[in-house]
Amino acid sequence: MSEESPRPELLDDAQRRFPVPDYDEVPEDIRERLDEETERAGFTPNVMSALAYKPSHFRAFMAFHDALVDDTTLDREEVEMIVVAVSGRNNCLYCNVAHGALVRIYAEDPHLADQLVSNHRTADVSDERMAMLEVAVKLTEEPDAVTTDDLDLLYEAGYTQEEVWDIGMVAAFFNLSNRMATFADWRPNEEFYGMGR
Repeated sequence: MSEESPRPELLDDAQRRFPVPDYDEVPEDIRERLDEETERAGFTPNVMSALAYKPSHFRAFMAFHDALVDDTTLDREEVEMIVVAVSGRNNCLYCNVAHGALVRIYAEDPHLADQLVSNHRTADVSDERMAMLEVAVKLTEEPDAVTTDDLDLLYEAGYTQEEVWDIGMVAAFFNLSNRMATFADWRPNEEFYGMGR
């Protein structure tokens, strides 16, 4: 961490149902990741502060998250759109706010995140992306109703097999994330509310 970089601050209210450790109490590899994220964002995302409560889960969660955003055939904008549409259906405050900010930034659109959170069908997106959102939301709301027809809808919209896989994986992972955020009461950082507006 450079001299000018902000020191990570793990806020006590990052989650309300479990404790948040002090920065000096977490393992060195996690402190390094916190340093990197704090330098990049200018603040420490509360999800990381919350996950630091259990280091093995922090490592696994962040490794999976990184794989989803770094090794995907989808645009980052599409990844974040899926996250917000799924999180909107799950009423996940943390992801609606934090990933809503990322949608606004990556899409360069101050309105899209709000459309996705309230009702993805109101979103001003292409037919291809609407198909993506429809399948991600169906996987969220009615996982047992998803069939090959849903995958075919994505193929017909022009998505490749790997992109179809990635759509399912992003939706599934953020359903997990939404449930933990609700269970532990993760709170979005104040900074996220105004980003990209």
